[in-house]
Amino acid sequence: MDCDIAVIGGTGLYGADWIEGPDEVTLGTPYGAVTLVRGRCAGRAVAFLPRHGSGHTVPPHRIPYRANLWALGRLGVRRVFATAACGSLREALAPGSLALCDQFLDWTRGRPSTFFDGEDGVVRHTDMTEPYCPELRGLLAAAARDLGLALAPRATYVCTEGPRFETPAEIRAYASLGGDLVGMTGVPEVVLAREAGLCYASVAIATNYAAGLAGRPLDHSEVVAAMTSSMAAVRRLLVATIQRLDRAPCASCPPAPGPLRPGPADGASGPPAG
Repeated sequence: MDCDIAVIGGTGLYGADWIEGPDEVTLGTPYGAVTLVRGRCAGRAVAFLPRHGSGHTVPPHRIPYRANLWALGRLGVRRVFATAACGSLREALAPGSLALCDQFLDWTRGRPSTFFDGEDGVVRHTDMTEPYCPELRGLLAAAARDLGLALAPRATYVCTEGPRFETPAEIRAYASLGGDLVGMTGVPEVVLAREAGLCYASVAIATNYAAGLAGRPLDHSEVVAAMTSSMAAVRRLLVATIQRLDRAPCASCPPAPGPLRPGPADGASGPPAG
């Protein structure tokens, strides 16, 4: 069963909670094997990929981002919804707030961040004017209005390396640069999605005020608890948005430079062809 739609779930969102008839499958990629769940949601074939692996065992700086996005492309996915637990840099985005990312600031350091390493002798540069698909963002916003959910239509996501939380000084710097939310997983995920020609939208959940704003030390259990309390609303939003999707290709996002080639498990290798 090929899937045109995928959901990448971060902390607190798991496929068994909302996927009908889940079927686990493992795909080979040039960057390692990826295990995900296929099933149905709102009458559509959907793939669910747990970003942190089964049982939330993979820290943010070791997530196999390239393998994950390659696997989704190989499965036939063209539209990706992601969720992300975030710290808020703005008083207006109180814990429990939902926001649509529309820009990002990348403060990661040690992560492979592209499919296009130049190993085939071709240099490629990917446009990032609109890193998040405007069509998917519009559908999410419309679904939120119909459901009566408060959803900030724009937010700049600051991605840090992790797994440590940020210092108050870093948070002040990120806020001064225009950041609204801070997390550890959105980049290079959004970049790789764009390189692969996948429409990608991210629903950010503010789980806490960031360091120096909360008035107390941060703890991961606080993040998990806040995400758990927000998940019912997030699932409703995703289901309602999937119901709105038509089967026509997105007219807003540029296609990948070429089709995804089979990985070594299928007898070939290399990044998406150009």
